[in-house]
Amino acid sequence: MHIKIPKLSLVVLVGPSGSGKSTFARKHFLPTEVLSSDYCRGLVSDDENDQAATNDAFEVLHFVASKRLARGHLTVVDATNVQPEARKPLVQLAKTYHCLPVAIVLNPPEKVCHERNRDRDDRQFGPHVIRQQRSQLRRSIKKLKREGFRHIFVMDSVEEIDAATIERVPLWNDKRDEQGPFDIIGDVHGCCDELEELLVQLGYQHVVVDGNDYWGHVFYRHPEGRRAVFVGDLVDRGPRIVDTLCLVRNMVQFSEAICVPGNHDMKLLRKLRGKNPQMTHGLAESWSEIEALPENWRVPFCKELAEFLDGFVSHYVLDDGKLVVAHAGMKEEFQGRGSGKVREFALYGETTGETDEFGLPVRYNWAAEYRGSAMVVYGHTPVPEPEWLNRTVNVDTGCVFGGKLTALRYPEKEFVSVQAKQTYCEPARPFLADDQQAPLSAQQLHDDILDAEDVLGKRIVSTRLQRNVTIREENATAALEVMSRFAANPKWLIYLPPTMSPCETSNEPGLLEHPAEAFSYFRSQGVPQVVCEEKHMGSRAVVIVCRDEDAARERFGVTEGEAGIVYTRTGRRFFNDAELEAKFLDRLRTAMTASGFWDEFQTSWACLDCELMPWSAKAQELLRSQYAAVGAAGSASLPEAIGVLERAAGRMNGDNQSKTTAVLDRLRGRRNSIDQFVTAYRQYCWSVESLSDLKLAPFHLLATEGKVHTDQNHVWHMETLAKVCQEGTDILLATAYKVIDLTDLDSITAGIDWWTSLTGRGGEGMVVKPADWIVRGKKGLVQPAVKCRGKEYLRIIYSPDYDSEENLPRLRNRSLGRKRSLALREFALGVEALERFVRQEPLRRVHECTFGVLALESEPVDPRL
Repeated sequence: MHIKIPKLSLVVLVGPSGSGKSTFARKHFLPTEVLSSDYCRGLVSDDENDQAATNDAFEVLHFVASKRLARGHLTVVDATNVQPEARKPLVQLAKTYHCLPVAIVLNPPEKVCHERNRDRDDRQFGPHVIRQQRSQLRRSIKKLKREGFRHIFVMDSVEEIDAATIERVPLWNDKRDEQGPFDIIGDVHGCCDELEELLVQLGYQHVVVDGNDYWGHVFYRHPEGRRAVFVGDLVDRGPRIVDTLCLVRNMVQFSEAICVPGNHDMKLLRKLRGKNPQMTHGLAESWSEIEALPENWRVPFCKELAEFLDGFVSHYVLDDGKLVVAHAGMKEEFQGRGSGKVREFALYGETTGETDEFGLPVRYNWAAEYRGSAMVVYGHTPVPEPEWLNRTVNVDTGCVFGGKLTALRYPEKEFVSVQAKQTYCEPARPFLADDQQAPLSAQQLHDDILDAEDVLGKRIVSTRLQRNVTIREENATAALEVMSRFAANPKWLIYLPPTMSPCETSNEPGLLEHPAEAFSYFRSQGVPQVVCEEKHMGSRAVVIVCRDEDAARERFGVTEGEAGIVYTRTGRRFFNDAELEAKFLDRLRTAMTASGFWDEFQTSWACLDCELMPWSAKAQELLRSQYAAVGAAGSASLPEAIGVLERAAGRMNGDNQSKTTAVLDRLRGRRNSIDQFVTAYRQYCWSVESLSDLKLAPFHLLATEGKVHTDQNHVWHMETLAKVCQEGTDILLATAYKVIDLTDLDSITAGIDWWTSLTGRGGEGMVVKPADWIVRGKKGLVQPAVKCRGKEYLRIIYSPDYDSEENLPRLRNRSLGRKRSLALREFALGVEALERFVRQEPLRRVHECTFGVLALESEPVDPRL
């Protein structure tokens, strides 16, 4: 027997003990697909034959089966299942998860079952048990279909069981192997003129073929192999309903299109089958066109039209599950499944049972709660413009009501529309705005409310650069606390920069870090060229600047009159003074306009990674409470201690004097270190009395409309931003950089000399980056940047006397493993956040990454690194 079962189904093996169910299951199914009642008894009681554990065992079995079915995996239940009451919960389970229950009955002769059980030590029970089980099966086998099993296969002999083969058949709605490209067309409603115009605009060509008179001889074909996908509601209300049906039917017939049913199409089908639906909502117009056909055409046309409409499948899952098309939408848990409830949702959506003031049903906004990975394209309810909401989009733009006929080009995600030639039918509920459309898109309105469930708990975030990044629950909670209490408007938070690892420690005398180690790291990763950038003495700042307030509203959904923001690497506003921030952004915007930035990148916004100076502008309290306090304490106490020891040493001789002199030398060294410490942190401080006292040094052009610029090398970023800086030298500072060839010793020496020069005049140091933004080595992603800090700056980080003979050897033993792992994970999340935003994904998807960066900052990593 050749057994065909749906790919997604609940297979129930039915048969008495010894009938060979477990052997059959092992032969035809994966071990993970089979749930055995005996094995579940063993799980809960350590004894697979403990009948007292049967109820608990089946609780486990049903629980695991439910989880598998919910995830869309075929599941096989290996138990006797000879009683209707044993099968009933399994049928119900299949219905709950909208998959088909399949019964495979193994019913060999009773003698065979006895012989097999005799050979098993764990099956020592009397013959009456098998006799009773066969009796129960015999009484109920003819009732399997009534119980709800959609596919039933019965095998009555050992030979038939041994010869059986199983084929897994995809459901009719499963077209995952069809990958497009597609043109998904909204509700046509008989507007055939507009449909023909739209097809031509999409690039389809008019084709004439032989055919019968009533279906016509015309269809459309795309020369590049694109296929049209119709979301249903071909009929009712419009002027050319039969022509629309003929055109779409012919395209489907010649494999140039596929079509899902709309509720209007199914209502016409009921009429064609002799039912008596109400002749409302345009059905009268459809029927009058059909009635007007010549009498010798009408009967065969109606018969074939009924067959055509009856062949429609509720929805389609396309392109490896990335695309779902249904008339009224499709929840994630319904996708790729088949049941009456799934079909009803595909046709009508979900309603509250109430009606609005226009007499139309009030619908649940299922798209607002959609969290699936597949893109869902649907129609049914007319909207003025197609708008993305949580990876769903409604392409019914109400052509028959005077709107437009719209198509979504997939995978390009481009909309193509043609205007209706006239209003063919007045809508019961007005959907075209009288003046202008709403200031915010549907997605932006939905993003006004952030759901904590989208960021809380342990999360595994998929990224392009580093696959899965795990966020621990406790770290996510800490991130939410920071975001909810201190962060800027979340709509601006599309990126948080990653932490940066230092280079390996140096063995150069008196130095903890040196460029040679940074160069050595990248050379070991196969990087031939690096870019060294001056490390500014400021604070990391992310700057988002929009061309104007309209751009901020349209792209970011910000309606508070802002046209940009400056925020820290932890998502907090950099400026507490909103007026100062606005003036600062105006200066930057003016420079970008003068440099031709907006036209060059065809964008209305940009996201920049920068350093904002001075450091004291943001870290004044840190300087006062930590660094200045240490400097003041050392400067006040050490001279006095040295004076006391000098006087004491003058009164001593011999060993005591030598010991006192040694202590005195240490204190003098510490005083010298304190002086150097104070000099080091003071270089990061200057008074800010006006806007011109601030300096912004941009070094990454992260993203503009439609583009994340990680494909450009760092020299491009430096040169591009230098053009902007030239137009605003009062507040903008071009970052100095040097390109180093790691295969050339002279170039390496020049890089080291440059670092020595920078740090020798009090600079912080430099950042060494591979020439390309993203580099993969033998062991995966290479560090995007490594910092190499100067000797004097490190006094601020470690301590005034970190470079003493006692301290420096110990510090050289620091470990960079955790820091570098953290840097790579945060880098992957930051790039992923930008890419999701540029793809115009829901804000919750962007925040999944930015929250992740902030959460990772709670990991236990030495903050001095």
